[in-house]
Amino acid sequence: MKKFLLRSFVVFLVALTGVGVVFYTHPLWVSDQVLHFRLWREGVRSEYVQLGPYRVHYFEAGPENIGTGQHEDQPLVLIHGLGARAEDWAPLIPGLARAGFHVYAPDLLGYGRSDKPDVSYSIAEQEEIVQQFLDSQQLHQVDLAGWSMGGWIVMKYTLDHPGRVKRLIVYDSAGTVFKATFGSNLFQPKTVEDLELLWSYLMPTPREFPGFVARAILRRNHRMGWVIGRSVASMLTEKDVVEGKLSGIKQPFLIVWGRQDRLIPLSAGEEIHQETPQSVLEVFDGCGHLAPSQCAGRVLPQTIQFLGSNPPMPAGTHEF
Repeated sequence: MKKFLLRSFVVFLVALTGVGVVFYTHPLWVSDQVLHFRLWREGVRSEYVQLGPYRVHYFEAGPENIGTGQHEDQPLVLIHGLGARAEDWAPLIPGLARAGFHVYAPDLLGYGRSDKPDVSYSIAEQEEIVQQFLDSQQLHQVDLAGWSMGGWIVMKYTLDHPGRVKRLIVYDSAGTVFKATFGSNLFQPKTVEDLELLWSYLMPTPREFPGFVARAILRRNHRMGWVIGRSVASMLTEKDVVEGKLSGIKQPFLIVWGRQDRLIPLSAGEEIHQETPQSVLEVFDGCGHLAPSQCAGRVLPQTIQFLGSNPPMPAGTHEF
């Protein structure tokens, strides 16, 4: 009995050591596996679709596999931002699906698990990917939401394809001209100090990472650097800015902003709100650029309320 217990203890120590080594050497991989398991357990499916020459990854969740709701015929498409991926919507997807929405969250071209071809990664190119994705899923009219660069893409898409969008949501959106307090190299951190600076722009209280996690994040960012660099270079041309054109958006429109967003200031959200008289501006105190994830507990109910409002919510500004 003692030998059995000793062997069991040794096996446990070896296994624990192995897990520790894997986590130390591949912390982001381990984190991703945990996240993907949580999403799978919530009924969120990981899928791929061929869009012309490109293979695009996306998450899908809907009333047929997560609870029931009153919006079974209401597809909702979520478009992530610069340097991001579909997983960034994880804090919102299950709750939106439980509320009855059929949720799709694609990885844009070059991001996440989608193909990374040798292209410019302009807003116009990503808009075309959104169009092809909607066609591939036979989504003729959708509620469309975008975060940061994704907000820019969905606003441009709505202006170019108004009949395809039922309601529009942007979270801390790019797409207008504002005075930046950072350089374009902010999005391509090369040192731990660079990474800490980036996080200080993304959230009011930046998280602290152990050194091995920070190094893993830098390695991942380095692999993605060329895509991010091309995306930024394209955006800096201001070729596809929607400023001055937003009055063409007639759909019910929700604008969500973190009051402490240092990356894209609240003034940009206020400008979008002023250009779209029917829009609702919701400002969340204590939140930064990552409001949909860090403040999901407050953002999610307001998002669901907006999407479920019939007639649409009255225009105005609300503080939370």
